[in-house]
Amino acid sequence: MKPANEKDSATTWNIANDNRVGPVGKFLRRTSLDELPQLWNILRGDMTLVGPRPERPHFVDQFSQEFHRYAHRHRVQSGLTGFAQVSGLRGNTSIADRARFDNYYIEHWSLWLDLKIIVRTFTEVLFARGR
Repeated sequence: MKPANEKDSATTWNIANDNRVGPVGKFLRRTSLDELPQLWNILRGDMTLVGPRPERPHFVDQFSQEFHRYAHRHRVQSGLTGFAQVSGLRGNTSIADRARFDNYYIEHWSLWLDLKIIVRTFTEVLFARGR
C-alpha cells in the first residue's frame, strides 16, 4: 500500500477499491494474510483471538455519537476475529449492525460461541467468501 500522511491514515475510512493498494496488498487482503501480524498483539495480551474488531480512535469517537450502543462494544478487549465479521459484516458494511452483533457476542459469550466463530473464520479465509 502506498503510504498516506498521518492525518489521512487516522481519519480516512478504508474502501474496498482503495487505489493505494497494489497487487500484493490486494492478495494479502483477499486472503486475510494482512491480519497475521495481529497474532503478535494476541501473544502480548493486547488483543484476544475472538472479540469485537478494533477501530481507530477517530472513528470510535464518531461512531459512539452516531450509533446506539456502539461504545458498549468496548467493554471487552478487541479480537482478531469476531461474530460480526463471520456474519458478513466486513469492510464497508453497516456500523449499526456491527455494533449489534458485537454486543450480542459480548452478552452471550461462551467457549462454544468462540469455537464456532473460530471455525467460521477458518471457513471464510479458506474459501475467501465475501470478496
